[in-house]
Amino acid sequence: RAPSFMDEVCYTGTGVARTVTHNLGVAPELIIVKSRNQPYAWETYSVTFGIDAYLRLNTDAAVGTGVSGFWGSSNPTSTTFGLGTYANNNGSGTTYVAYLFATCAGVSKVGSYTGTGATQTINCGFTTGARWVMIKRTDDIGDWYVWDSTRGIIPSNDPYLRINSSAAEVTGTDYVDTTAVGFDVTSAASGTINASSATYI
Repeated sequence: RAPSFMDEVCYTGTGVARTVTHNLGVAPELIIVKSRNQPYAWETYSVTFGIDAYLRLNTDAAVGTGVSGFWGSSNPTSTTFGLGTYANNNGSGTTYVAYLFATCAGVSKVGSYTGTGATQTINCGFTTGARWVMIKRTDDIGDWYVWDSTRGIIPSNDPYLRINSSAAEVTGTDYVDTTAVGFDVTSAASGTINASSATYI
């Protein structure tokens, strides 16, 4: 937890549209919510799609859109984020944990890109390269891929894990490489990472 890039909030649902206070200090760009006492999905807000859409961290599904007020009636602010009347993130009496993320210059980047099918650089505004990368295709099915520099992000094969899967890490692919300003997605990357005209966060 640190101002400007990551915060954690626990709250109890009411079943009534409302806001929840946080301490991020800036408007969150990615919010991940999980019920603590019910077997509900990991509901995920992305600033790319706004308050009427959701992704689910535990599935490979495309973004769900047109769900009026899923994240309340107004965009997140530097002090609050909204909730609608949906059980998965605001059921009456249900307890939740929310993880909030935002872009902080030189530290973190929450963003999106469009696939090209060719190697492309994702500029995160860094000076020494990305050390943790998560990618999710949003216009179609696609896993939540994770790479990190501890396990290796190098100019050859880079092991990845999939957050929505119990499978072991995959070690025989070169889908991302580090670069000074962030990371590259390579031409070898699958369609769930770099398909031409596909959208990703």
